[in-house]
Amino acid sequence: MTMHRRPVRRSRLLAAIGGLVALAGCFLPWWTRVAPEGLPALSGTAFEGMGIVVFAVAIATLALVTLPYASERPIRADRWPSYALLAVVGWLALGYRVVDLASLRAFSFNQPADFVTAIPGLWLAIVGLAMLTRATYEMLQEPQLR
Repeated sequence: MTMHRRPVRRSRLLAAIGGLVALAGCFLPWWTRVAPEGLPALSGTAFEGMGIVVFAVAIATLALVTLPYASERPIRADRWPSYALLAVVGWLALGYRVVDLASLRAFSFNQPADFVTAIPGLWLAIVGLAMLTRATYEMLQEPQLR
């Protein structure tokens, strides 16, 4: 067995960072409701509803980025359509979950700053999926390797 040093292109690195950011966002609160009268606050993460699909997309992105390094030959799945499919599935699941949370009135905030501080996981998931989308666009612009 021989060691191959394959350079990591900028687009793959951006996809991996986007997957890590989205993965981190899955563990932080996607919604938080402060209860009145000193009761504990209610919150939820990505592991409720369709948010779990965003977690699966983040894991699949990391697996897809590392897949070429597990083989001696180029992998056919390591092309822009695979990343585009993951990005589309991630955005659809995220959108569905946001609509679901909005219908449950989980996004009612006491102060304007709560719009940012009460839902950090959701913001990180959005940033991670945006990075994956940008990486997919950059892969589309790359010359095809044979």
